[in-house]
Amino acid sequence: MKTSPWIWAGLVLGLALVAVVGAQAQGETPTDDEVNAIAKKLYCPVCPNTPLDVCETKACQDWRAQIRDQLAAGWTEPQILQYFVTQYGERVLAEPQRRGFTSLVWVLPLMAAAGGFAAVVAVIRRWKAAPRPPPASAEADAPAIAPDVLARIEGELEKMA
Repeated sequence: MKTSPWIWAGLVLGLALVAVVGAQAQGETPTDDEVNAIAKKLYCPVCPNTPLDVCETKACQDWRAQIRDQLAAGWTEPQILQYFVTQYGERVLAEPQRRGFTSLVWVLPLMAAAGGFAAVVAVIRRWKAAPRPPPASAEADAPAIAPDVLARIEGELEKMA
């Protein structure tokens, strides 16, 4: 069976095209924005509470270079983050994972806010529902004076006048 030279030429051209496209896809270097999008989700291993994307230590530069290499190799963001968690522990994450004991970090502030709101509502209702004493009259406030004492006071007042 004889094959046409055009078939061979098409096959060689197709393979060359696939090789060139594959080499270009592997050779693409991720941008700084792509690297920093992942780096800001990690903390510096040296500086306390400093995001990886803004820290200028040698360790952070190495980590960003490693993220760039992993992105170029086709790793996804969750894979990269999981790699760093596996290597260094969850302390490298800027935002703790929402599972297990660390879920309390997300739930407790909401519970505290709800409890505070409920307390404020309860206090306001209690203030509104509290019985108010009737206004007191001047006569009701005056203490009762025995008639003999009252007669003596009036007698003293008459002597003074």
